[in-house]
Amino acid sequence: MSSLVIVGAQWGDEGKGKITDYLAEKANVVVRYQGGNNAGHTVEVDNEIYKLQLIPSGILYPDKQCIIGNGVVLDPKSFLEEVKALEERGIKTANLRVSDRAHVVFPYHKKIDELSEIRRGSSNLGTTKMGTGSCYADKTERIGIRVCDLLRKDVLAKKLKANLESKNLYLKNTYDFKGYSYDEMLAEYLNYAEQLKPFVRDTSVLIYNAIKANKKVLFEGAQGTLLDLDFGTYPYVTSSHPTAGGVCIGAGVGPALIGKVVGVAKAYTTMLGKGPFPTELLDETGEYIRTAGKEFGTVTGRPRRCGWFDAVIVKYAVRISGMTGIAVTKLDTLSNIPSIKMCVGYKLGNNIIKNFPASLEDLGECEPIYEEFEGWGDISEIKEYNKLPINLLRYLERIEEICGTSLSIISVGPKRNQTIMIDKF
Repeated sequence: MSSLVIVGAQWGDEGKGKITDYLAEKANVVVRYQGGNNAGHTVEVDNEIYKLQLIPSGILYPDKQCIIGNGVVLDPKSFLEEVKALEERGIKTANLRVSDRAHVVFPYHKKIDELSEIRRGSSNLGTTKMGTGSCYADKTERIGIRVCDLLRKDVLAKKLKANLESKNLYLKNTYDFKGYSYDEMLAEYLNYAEQLKPFVRDTSVLIYNAIKANKKVLFEGAQGTLLDLDFGTYPYVTSSHPTAGGVCIGAGVGPALIGKVVGVAKAYTTMLGKGPFPTELLDETGEYIRTAGKEFGTVTGRPRRCGWFDAVIVKYAVRISGMTGIAVTKLDTLSNIPSIKMCVGYKLGNNIIKNFPASLEDLGECEPIYEEFEGWGDISEIKEYNKLPINLLRYLERIEEICGTSLSIISVGPKRNQTIMIDKF
């Protein structure tokens, strides 16, 4: 593993945090390359549960350098609170670095996210209201404020004044919201700047030097392929690129420096939010999976929609990110289900399709084509791949066959030691 990218192969919430944490043991550097404090990566170590929203999952190892790349939007308040919470639990953050090119989330970003969702009513997008989308919008409009700006009082004062005048006017005219005090926000963010300063670096240099020195660099994505701004179920997507291609822009790494790409997929499928979901189970089985798998949003607490494994989606994710392997998680959740289904294609009208459609209207009309497998019982104590039940091996081999790549890792439980490595990194 000179460089390895971890990508969500479904709609997010696949277990990327656990897989990243597990692989981080052998890594030197762990990098978040996109998203904001909306990741919700859950890691369980020695009966302790850590829910990481912004900070890379490698932080639980004291000797790893953890980097928040330029492609991440940084809420300073949330970042500092997360640092404090980790420190209070004995987790050291001295090796944590933040890109000087990362864009900064301000209160008006969160307020715009919140009010725009309310205004959409029943047509809302299901955003986490963390200000992530609004911050990315400012970035593309070239009016964003970056971490490097935050560290210069004169630059911050000038840019914040211009932005706040515009945002306050917009909030007043559009939502009848009174707006924010410039003096108060400037003072607040200058305080954040002082606390952030020890963490700030040109992280693209750190990453490049690490790769050139043959150190092992692990790139951690947030959300999933089906939430990608270009390749996801648009408009029910995030505002960044969780796919492997996002590493190049979000971390400042040339494509030739990216090695393996591992996609993480649950043994079933979940979705948090709106949009077509061909394999969704609106019955007792769906409810059982939700309860057994604790399928509730880490950030929002909302119940996730649950359905059978959709190989069409994962095959699509493999192609889009050039995945060299798949990590399958939550196999233990299905242990007590006697008969398990897998979607291997879609029926759209009179046609059979095996590729994921761009049109949400088409996707909404797709009927899943299932193959059925016998269940496999309890697997939580199994430590070796070849000792897994034959029924489970058949299920996993079919995933490999349809998706066109090999299994790299499987997870048989939530804890770090309930992980079976197949591929070597």
